[in-house]
Amino acid sequence: MLSLHHYLILSGILFSIGAMGVLIRRNAIVIFMCVELMLNAVNLTFIAFSRYLGNIDGQIFVFFVMTVAAAEAAVGLALMIAFYKNRESIDVEDINLMKL
Repeated sequence: MLSLHHYLILSGILFSIGAMGVLIRRNAIVIFMCVELMLNAVNLTFIAFSRYLGNIDGQIFVFFVMTVAAAEAAVGLALMIAFYKNRESIDVEDINLMKL
């Protein structure tokens, strides 16, 4: 049987992979996926603590985080499509060129 410790270790590993991806990668889509991975790692922590403590508060909070992540995905992808149409690249360093 898996304990709370196992879930927290897995969540920490997933969050670390996501954080390293955000810091190292230059492609906006990959960075976006790494942010989603970090959000899912936090959701896993909420669910694990919710189960451990025997209440439903963590699961309700995960529902709201997933709702915000879906809205973020829609807005983020729309911005990436608009940027790609203007610059024909989604490299993060090219976004700096949009300043006046």
